[in-house]
Amino acid sequence: MWGYLWIPILFSLSKEFSSVEAQSKILLPSQRQRQQNDAVSSLSVLVPRCPVPDSKLNYRPVIGIVTHPGDGASGRLNNATNASYIAASYVKFVESAGARVIPLIYNEPEDVLFEKLELVNGVLYTGGWAKDGLYYAIVEKVFKKILEKNDAGDHFPLYAHCLGFELLTMIISKDKNILESFNAADQASTLQFMENTSIEGTVFQRFPPKLIKKLSTDCLVMQNHHYGISPETLRKNLDLSRFFKMLTTSADEDNKVYVSTVQAYDYPVTAFQWHPEV
Repeated sequence: MWGYLWIPILFSLSKEFSSVEAQSKILLPSQRQRQQNDAVSSLSVLVPRCPVPDSKLNYRPVIGIVTHPGDGASGRLNNATNASYIAASYVKFVESAGARVIPLIYNEPEDVLFEKLELVNGVLYTGGWAKDGLYYAIVEKVFKKILEKNDAGDHFPLYAHCLGFELLTMIISKDKNILESFNAADQASTLQFMENTSIEGTVFQRFPPKLIKKLSTDCLVMQNHHYGISPETLRKNLDLSRFFKMLTTSADEDNKVYVSTVQAYDYPVTAFQWHPEV
């Protein structure tokens, strides 16, 4: 059986060899080298070359996400008082950009947490409800460490989502009562870009122009919060207005306007009152 299978293969090979023999001729060494160079040249035209990676860039950064108190399921999964969690959407958000995640467990020993902070390339604050106690204190300490790193020349970004935005507002203003009430729970909304504000160098820089326009006309972003800060309050507070520039505002269900995206003037710190991970 195997012999019969080999017959057509051998016949095909014999035809190829006979064809090559008919076309072959003796080449001088210089001619052979020229022929090889031509083959390599034609191959380089057909096969696209991958760019040489920039040694200064980290193509697989590691992002530390600060955990939030609780189990994310109102105690249905774990009712231990020391439980903490990271919603899967934040991990997927980071991983979708090609990065990896290390959990910064807010109630683990501080020396362990800050040792982890030395292993990551940036930090993300999640949404949630906790605004006081140990959680607030750790978020504040991590924030100060992030500023120190940047002041020392280490480009170390921070993204703060929803609760993270609110905590930064409280920390920077040094006023734990600065937040205002808004009716924006489980709401889809637009983003209204501030006049005379360039998106160059912001998170919106690479957004297609069509998407930028749609964000201001269609309810594409997800809001889920009861607190925030109005543009007027942010402008009046010197600590906040000197640290952050407003990029966008949004309106709640009662048409009250609040600040929805800010970016620091001097640091790679961006805060979203909305949920880009969703």
